[in-house]
Amino acid sequence: GKRIKPEVETGQKVLYGKYAGTEINVDGEDYLIMRESDILAIIEK
Repeated sequence: GKRIKPEVETGQKVLYGKYAGTEINVDGEDYLIMRESDILAIIEK
């Protein structure tokens, strides 16, 4: 398959459903990994 560049970039704030994604902890840092399709909106200022 082909890799497609995500619409969301690092540092952007997003709105997502309550149960979307998977929480993980790497070296004491918390992360939430989710599919791009689970993102409801990108918050812009």
